[in-house]
Amino acid sequence: MEPTDDELLEAWRGGDEAAAETLMRRHFAAIYRFFRHKLPEEVEEATQRTFLGCVESAPRFRGDSSFRGFLFAIARKQLMLALRKKHRAARVFDPDRLSLHEVDAGSVASPTGVIAQREDEQLLLGALRRLPVDFQITVELFYWEELPIADIAVVLEIAEGTVKSRLGRARAMLKVQIEALAASPGVAQTTMRGFEDWARRLHGEGPSDDDSDVE
Repeated sequence: MEPTDDELLEAWRGGDEAAAETLMRRHFAAIYRFFRHKLPEEVEEATQRTFLGCVESAPRFRGDSSFRGFLFAIARKQLMLALRKKHRAARVFDPDRLSLHEVDAGSVASPTGVIAQREDEQLLLGALRRLPVDFQITVELFYWEELPIADIAVVLEIAEGTVKSRLGRARAMLKVQIEALAASPGVAQTTMRGFEDWARRLHGEGPSDDDSDVE
């Protein structure tokens, strides 16, 4: 039987470098996926910074969430730092109000094309990027990563009840954005109906073998 994250973390704290490497490799794909369409031009660097932050913070990990929740909390902090640098027009970057679409306004890159092949998948990603950043993260962690509500609350530094209400609001906002972007009402309905199936399908996609080395 494979050791749990908690067992590996305890071994790591005891000086077991192999346990640390196993933990990193176990969760690399999820963290890479988190950044892949948010910071497509620096996805490798952001992923590496997250794991470096994990190495530095692991001794202080108190178990308020699962180890996955702990990692995503570090990833979100790295994302916020990167977005604040990109969005210099705002004196204060508010992830509850600003979307990635607004931050990337004027960019010629199309992150949605990086991981979405089908029209409905591109539509869904485009709509997600128009949600306020923390609402987008809430949806992705719940549906893509199947993270428990308690862990999402730790990642976003909010109450569990707020996570639940935010999920409802995010789904409503997502529906509005999909309807605004869709070529027809039928496409919008199909995209919303297929949202959870598509999320599970995307959850199984990670970086290629060449991308999965953790330094």
